[in-house]
Amino acid sequence: MEHYNMSLTLKVWRQKNNKEQGKFETYSVKDISSEMSFLEMFDVLNEQLIAEQKEPIAFDHDCREGICGMCSMVINGRPHGPWHHTTTCQLHMREYKNGDTIVVEPFRADAFPVIKDLAVDRTAFDRIIQAGGYVSVNTGNAVDANSIPIEKHSADEAFASAACIGCGACVAACPNASAMLFTSAKVSHLAMLPQGAPERKTRVVDMVEQMDKEGFGGCTNIGACEAECPKGISLENIARLNREYMGAMLDGGSQNAV
Repeated sequence: MEHYNMSLTLKVWRQKNNKEQGKFETYSVKDISSEMSFLEMFDVLNEQLIAEQKEPIAFDHDCREGICGMCSMVINGRPHGPWHHTTTCQLHMREYKNGDTIVVEPFRADAFPVIKDLAVDRTAFDRIIQAGGYVSVNTGNAVDANSIPIEKHSADEAFASAACIGCGACVAACPNASAMLFTSAKVSHLAMLPQGAPERKTRVVDMVEQMDKEGFGGCTNIGACEAECPKGISLENIARLNREYMGAMLDGGSQNAV
């Protein structure tokens, strides 16, 4: 693939904190390599701002390998940008051409308040997991990995659900700012495994209740969450959560699943 450099215009959301009103500011960057990642391009912009004695743009990042889910940006209206099943940190500048204008803003949701600029507070996800995303185990020596036989289809389904990295793109993509895809993935991967059976009914009730407390919107099955999820988490998880929740409520939410 041919390597080339480009100049770009960036319209970036700047906001001091969640109390103050934000706005878009326009920046120009030059000599951006097509082989750079999107975050590397932002590193160049921040170095430029620091050299000009201006405040750099705050944005989340950690692994830069598509694993941690920290790189939450909405790029030209799409969470994580235009590439399918790709996080912002894995998006590369060869997607763009010389002279392009790119609009970058934070994930928008009441439950994800802006910390600063492009960084948002996603600890609401942590509290949903704390409400029920755990299993009961006996203390003592570690159990052999193959001591509990698990049917392959169930294991595969659980693994696919567990691929969720908790980035929040599903919330940012949803016009209702719903967290159903995230919550359903966390409920599903434990519900599909025998290790998750002891808390199966209380888990789904507690996690859904916490999700509602955090102020996320309701799910209306639009499907934007699955379309923008960098890990391709399936909408089938939402259907599974609804079945789990209905079963738990019919049983009082306190007994183990059959």
